[in-house]
Amino acid sequence: MDLLLETKNLLLREMKIDDAEALYQMDCNPKVHQYLWNKPVNSIDEIYQNIEKVRNQYLENNIGRFVVLEKESNSIIGWAGLKYNTETVHNKINFYDIGYRLNETSWGKGYASEAAFAWLNYGFDVMKIESLNASAHVDNIASNRILQKIGLKFTENYIEDEISWNWYELKNNKIV
Repeated sequence: MDLLLETKNLLLREMKIDDAEALYQMDCNPKVHQYLWNKPVNSIDEIYQNIEKVRNQYLENNIGRFVVLEKESNSIIGWAGLKYNTETVHNKINFYDIGYRLNETSWGKGYASEAAFAWLNYGFDVMKIESLNASAHVDNIASNRILQKIGLKFTENYIEDEISWNWYELKNNKIV
């Protein structure tokens, strides 16, 4: 994808195979996966598979998760982006999901909100999508706050794999 989003502190660009090591360092951390079924990756091969899936989403849906680079250091600190979800989640299918995941060392700096705002604006202003959805583990206070901060509205709680999640939605009020 020939797309680069820039914010005050971040660059958001397509995910590439060369990003595997940095993404592995993030995804092998158990703290990063505390609210993601507690399943950190065990090998870099899992990251290569994930990158391939994301790159296929670019081709199939013209959107997907992008790596997040901190401008000052030019280091990959995680990923963020929109995903056109073609799998059933909370009895819903074929919807746009906004998501983010950052290295533990980048938590608490406002980067996830900054990236999420950029993607929300891109999705609504450029892609003209009708609505965005997201879910967050009920105990993940930080992620729930981020989704609320960027304007998504909590609609309900649901259970998936015996885990309680909060479901969020936001309609694009710019579409007439």
